[in-house]
Amino acid sequence: MTFTIIARDGNSGDFGLCIATGSPAVGSIAPFGAPGAGILSYQSVVEPRLGKVALGLLEAGYSAEKVLSDMQQMDGNWEYRQVGIIDARGGKAVFSGKHNRHWAGHRVGSDYIAFGNLLSGEKTIDGICDAWESNRGASFDERLLLAIEGGRDAGGQPEGQTSAAIVSYGSKGMTRVNLRCDLATEPIAELRRIFDWFAPLVPYYEDLADNPTLPRHKEWLIERGIKREFGKPPQPRQSR
Repeated sequence: MTFTIIARDGNSGDFGLCIATGSPAVGSIAPFGAPGAGILSYQSVVEPRLGKVALGLLEAGYSAEKVLSDMQQMDGNWEYRQVGIIDARGGKAVFSGKHNRHWAGHRVGSDYIAFGNLLSGEKTIDGICDAWESNRGASFDERLLLAIEGGRDAGGQPEGQTSAAIVSYGSKGMTRVNLRCDLATEPIAELRRIFDWFAPLVPYYEDLADNPTLPRHKEWLIERGIKREFGKPPQPRQSR
């Protein structure tokens, strides 16, 4: 009941994932990644404990194919899983178990894997791939979200979606984007709203790690003519 793209930019080395599902809080259970190591999604019937093991193997330098093979040996319920992995060198591996709910499947592109289960059909995967391929002029993070929007617009899941998430890692050895919508009637649209609000701040937070003298993010945005509405402090209660 999930559809996902994981990808790596061959020029920059950036890698990341965007995912949507009919379950709540998918960003807390399915994606696993670390800067300089790689990224994966352990989905269909999620096994977060083995997801952590898989990430540890990526951090140890194992290839995506080796990690997938080791996961199969460790997982007694392997045919209920769907797993896609991209390692830090761009190696790819994916598996869709025979007990995944129909329609389930995957496709491997030159720099990405599109996969999902309990979908409206293969057309959802077509939508992910078409959006990824047709938006190569967009930023890496934007393309991840466009791909999932493409999957949704091509049919998504017959029962709709409940949560969505996007995660990416850049060349500075830290998480660049990690945004989630844990519960919404249209979580991909809500993730888009959050992403568009946050996206201008991506270079700010990447620079802030090396330059603590930068102004606060609010002033930084104003200096660049970017308007944002921020939360308001609560009003004190009136004493009776």
